[in-house]
Amino acid sequence: MNVLYIHTHDSGRYIGPYGYQNLSPNINSLGRESVVFRHCYCAGPTCSPSRSALLTGTWPHCNGMLGLAHRGFSLYDYQKHAANVFASNGYETILCGIQHEAVDPANLGYQIVENQQKNTLNTEEYDLASTDAMCRYFVTRDSQKPFFASLGFISCHRDFPPVTVEADYIAPAPPLYDCARNREDMAGYLSSVKIADQCVGRILAVLKQQHLLDDTIILFTTDHGIAFPYMKCSLYDTGIGVACMLYYPDNPMRGKALDALVSHLDLLPTVYELCGIEKPAWLQGKTLLPILNGEEQEINDAIFAEVTYHASYEPMRCIRTTRHKLIRRFDIHNRLVPSNIDKGLSKEFLLDAGILEKTVQPREMLFDLFLDPLERENLVSYAAYKEIYQDLSQRLTRWMADTQDPVLISVPRVHAPQGAKINKLTCLHPGMTDFEHEEI
Repeated sequence: MNVLYIHTHDSGRYIGPYGYQNLSPNINSLGRESVVFRHCYCAGPTCSPSRSALLTGTWPHCNGMLGLAHRGFSLYDYQKHAANVFASNGYETILCGIQHEAVDPANLGYQIVENQQKNTLNTEEYDLASTDAMCRYFVTRDSQKPFFASLGFISCHRDFPPVTVEADYIAPAPPLYDCARNREDMAGYLSSVKIADQCVGRILAVLKQQHLLDDTIILFTTDHGIAFPYMKCSLYDTGIGVACMLYYPDNPMRGKALDALVSHLDLLPTVYELCGIEKPAWLQGKTLLPILNGEEQEINDAIFAEVTYHASYEPMRCIRTTRHKLIRRFDIHNRLVPSNIDKGLSKEFLLDAGILEKTVQPREMLFDLFLDPLERENLVSYAAYKEIYQDLSQRLTRWMADTQDPVLISVPRVHAPQGAKINKLTCLHPGMTDFEHEEI
């Protein structure tokens, strides 16, 4: 089986198959031919940790990617990356567009790399050029080998392209306040979705033209939530919730949406099994085939996610079951970390409204997601939830201990690699150059 991995930036679930029907018809079409996982969650809601977890099948704190690759973090072992695994199993591997797991994509195992440098291209030009490069590969390839192809879009990363949707007739993503600035910011994001959708349409058309859909697995997903406050780089569902659609020939769940609790770590074991590749011993996720074959409705009784570094140090871990979630913070800093919120109109709105005057960040938060899906009411101190809290707390601590999470053993903090670029906790956005190299 061939494998095509299509990935967008910072998109969460704000695309057609998850409710935004009118802006992504091509992605919608792919969703109808795929199985759509409504409850898939990333392992770390920042770019490099999330992608590295997905593409190695291991937790970020286990694979070394505790922060961003372009800021000095790296995998402990790049041979565990999916591209290297596929290459070692006789696949031709190609990357078109972006990746976020290494400064040099050659480390990842891609034999062909196209359109890696953005240079002077804007987002739309870059993504269209990446898509065209992948289309050319499918049309001109003469290899008898199966392929593992990664098509990476800058969409929907900031800065957003010129707005092409009517800002006054959309709603900001919850929990953001409905006002002109936040509507305009959301319109920028949705305009970026339209670019990604155009690219998906092109690639699907070529796959059909080249008669590749009968022997190709297509995995469409994103890294984490959208780049807005309380989303990207947070452990709320708006941060860790991701779109995930899996297409493959003769899929018995084709055209269905499933509510099974799924982690990004479960995707590689599934794809390897579909391809007949022996699953590496290091994988920490589970195959989804029992769900896809109709044998089981769930394979996970809980999933986990983590943040250690983004622009700044902000260690957090969470455990999420179908109904409940516990988020635990580990740093002694008890205030908002503004540098871990991407700059934009919605961030400016909160800064102007005085969000930095809020001094309390709860050390633990417990939510009943059936009754409180927006995660507003912290139930940690509620007597009725005492047993649930104790159970989740013990399971979270046990997972951290079993996986040798450095947050448990590093005092006072987990050290960044030598020379890594880390913002001070008070920097206003990740683009600032006021880096803090010394331990706080």
